[in-house]
Amino acid sequence: MSKPIHHSLTLKLALIFALLAFVLMATLGVALYRELERELIMRDDAALISRVDQLRNLLNDSNTLDLIKTKPELFQNMLGNRESILSIATPGQTPLLLVNPTGIDLPSVQPVRKGHILSLSDVQHLPGVNGVPFAIVAASIDSGDLGSLQVTSGRLMTERTAVLANYRLSVYLLAGVAAVVLALAGYLLVHRGLLPLRRLARHAQGIGVSNLTERLDSDRAPKELLPMIDAFNTMLERLGKGFTQLSQVSTDMAHELRTPINNLLGETQVALQQDRSPEAYQHLLASNVEELERLARMLDNMLFLARTDPASALSQRQALSAADELERIADYFEGPAGDADMRIQAQGEGVIWAEPILLRRALANLCANAIKYGAPDSELLLEAVATAEGTHLTVTNRGDTIAAEHLPRLFERFYRVDQSRERSAHSNGLGLSIVATIMQLHNGHYSVSSDEGVTRFALFFPARGV
Repeated sequence: MSKPIHHSLTLKLALIFALLAFVLMATLGVALYRELERELIMRDDAALISRVDQLRNLLNDSNTLDLIKTKPELFQNMLGNRESILSIATPGQTPLLLVNPTGIDLPSVQPVRKGHILSLSDVQHLPGVNGVPFAIVAASIDSGDLGSLQVTSGRLMTERTAVLANYRLSVYLLAGVAAVVLALAGYLLVHRGLLPLRRLARHAQGIGVSNLTERLDSDRAPKELLPMIDAFNTMLERLGKGFTQLSQVSTDMAHELRTPINNLLGETQVALQQDRSPEAYQHLLASNVEELERLARMLDNMLFLARTDPASALSQRQALSAADELERIADYFEGPAGDADMRIQAQGEGVIWAEPILLRRALANLCANAIKYGAPDSELLLEAVATAEGTHLTVTNRGDTIAAEHLPRLFERFYRVDQSRERSAHSNGLGLSIVATIMQLHNGHYSVSSDEGVTRFALFFPARGV
């Protein structure tokens, strides 16, 4: 598998800044270029119109016509450059005056009528020569003796094209320079702006198993980083609690596993020291089976706690009849309760929003615990009470009163009120811990009370949508 490529956030932001700068500068330059181009076109068109209006006034004078015939070079010099074109002619005849230094083929242009006041809309714009724009305007005048004349004035906009080309080049150069400058400035600013993040990264890198209680400092952090710092510190707090619990579980498991393993090892070593009778070996194997059953039950419960998936438990919840579930559990434990000289009764109704297997496992563990520690000739009561918020389930039995100092720790793993029961094959200290885990998966809560010989375990399953 190829290694993923990680891109620099600083470089990426700097390039984005550069691109935005280039686009903005280029857009502004193009807008100014269009405005300049429009103003230059209006200026050139106004100059052409002014020239035609002047010729209109001059050609009304007979002396001007004589001067055109005798000294046409005066008019050529009057234009002042090699880009201007002037033609004065009678329609259908050879021009009286033609000034065309560059030799451009004059297009056929429809002249405006006599007496018409010229405006910018009368100027016609043609492609010109080699991409250079060409503007032309033509007008008819009454010259008296010569009759109707057509005056045509045009200009090849070479100078204007060069000016606009230089302006375009300047715009792109300035936009490029601005992009480069802003990219460098953006890189430095972003690099400096990410300094608190790098400082937090170094701090987080120094947090390990030995200092899980340490937290990231948010005093000098930017406001944008506060949610991330709070989330990271919350995660560290969860990890710290989880690691502490894991360490405690590991210690408890080592303690719990040591007793049956030592029992198995000691009894087996003693048996191997000398020959035994078949009855002695049978007794030894029976004792070993009891210890192995305890180990198997402990490992089974630990695997259950480790494999329970919160997301799966929440997604598989369904509406269950409280009466049916309690009746099912009561029927299942009727035999063990009878063996302990106890009666079992189920009552109540309602709907429980829970995952079926987990619900039955929690009730079964509570019932098994109640039968184990219940008084003979007593009643084990399973009860359900439905409310708008959810369903309350209680398992009540009579027996020895549990001291108040033990009640908060009953649901801890491997915790026992009576340490003398440690060697029991049917007790591994995980039953109530599993109940607590199941209730946490359902976003519910659990509690226990014990007073005057009555012990009551209570479970609450929230209603659907609560």
